[in-house]
Amino acid sequence: MTAARTAMPLLPSLRNLHAVVVGDLMLDRYWHGEARRISPEAPVPVVAVSEVEDRPGGAANVALNVASLGARCTLLGCIGKDAEGAALRSILEAAGVVCDFVEIDRWATTLKLRVVSQQQQLLRNDFESPVPAAAAQELVAKASAHLSDAAVLIVADYDKGAVADPAALIHAANATGTASVVDPKYKPLSSYAGASLLKPNRQEFAAAAGQFANVDALAEAAQSLCRAHEFGAMAVTAGADGMTIVDGPHTHHLPARQVEVYDVTGAGDTAAAVLGVALGAGLPVLDCARLANVAASLAVAKSGTAAVSGPELALAATQESTDGGVLSADQLALAVAASREAGERVVFTNGCFDILHAGHVAYLEQARGLGNRLIVAVNSDASVARIKGPKRPVNALARRMQVLAGLKSVDWVVSFDEDTPEPLLERFRPDVLVKGGDYERHQVVGADLVASYGGEVQVLDRVEDCSTTAILDRLA
Repeated sequence: MTAARTAMPLLPSLRNLHAVVVGDLMLDRYWHGEARRISPEAPVPVVAVSEVEDRPGGAANVALNVASLGARCTLLGCIGKDAEGAALRSILEAAGVVCDFVEIDRWATTLKLRVVSQQQQLLRNDFESPVPAAAAQELVAKASAHLSDAAVLIVADYDKGAVADPAALIHAANATGTASVVDPKYKPLSSYAGASLLKPNRQEFAAAAGQFANVDALAEAAQSLCRAHEFGAMAVTAGADGMTIVDGPHTHHLPARQVEVYDVTGAGDTAAAVLGVALGAGLPVLDCARLANVAASLAVAKSGTAAVSGPELALAATQESTDGGVLSADQLALAVAASREAGERVVFTNGCFDILHAGHVAYLEQARGLGNRLIVAVNSDASVARIKGPKRPVNALARRMQVLAGLKSVDWVVSFDEDTPEPLLERFRPDVLVKGGDYERHQVVGADLVASYGGEVQVLDRVEDCSTTAILDRLA
């Protein structure tokens, strides 16, 4: 088993991605108030309710997260013809979710009522009854009608009856070539056979596969289940112990991000939503899981059922990547924005860095001393060949970037395919532009641009007898 160490991915634009969510709908209602005395009738606190708050729960929370991430979302589920059902619809439609509900006569919308005081949940009351079988069958028909233009089907099964026939839903998705992500409960996992990605938590997995002594045993059992039931992949979530991903013959374990846990309510819904939209957008399973892991850590830092937005996830994913050094231009844009917000001074330099030598190391250490963050922009292989000739570079781009990222003086490494880094300078507008001592200031590409917005241009001292060309000549 391996732990992934590649750069954290970013979600692509989800504007044109359509996700269909099917599952058990709930209204999470919170009564907030102060508890200043004990009841004379029983040894319980008396809460003076001062605020009532409604939030979508269950599959409705999955849908809210999908919409918050920036995708189009159609939600299918069951509500009663009651005030709670109307409230749930109103909240979701205000968030941009398309609600295609089955409204059931003489059946109450599932309600979870929580009493909260001083940010502490004192009591939860559940008002629920099973979804009638006929309504569940109607949901399958509705799903089939919506899947023709959907990128992903997300099934949120809370075992309340809305997902009475998960096999029919998965079959409908497979028939249209739609990816399917399933968040199961306690049905036999064979019920979800053929799903693209299954996301049980550790307890749900153990109920289906038996207890396991360690993560390796869990991974082995997950591999066996994937083969037996033709799951494309499986992600087993384990709260503070992270997430184990089985993808074909490959198994990975992602440790949980270290955050202050405020409330775990709804974190699984957030993870399911991110897994769904990321898989629908075509990201590899491991990248989907890594983003879901970050999103879940954001959800548990919030109170109650809460959605994670696209920009919020993008920033957290970029911050997760900054220690690794190598970033895409989009990731770097977010990292630079966060750095600027923290009042940090950003330094920029660029070059081919084909064979890293002592002169480079000294120059980069000097550059880092001019600010709080150092960006090193590296010419792509094609760009190097155009500038240096067809026999260069000696080392491919990925290796050059990896070596630079390993230097303690370098914060972020990014590549560019143009002959000059001016597009990056225009985009990131560093506080300081630095080049080595073999340049005069007027020869520094981008100097006028940086000076135009008030930035500095520095030419650093050259280390004698150090150059890539000289090293290659001696080798020849």
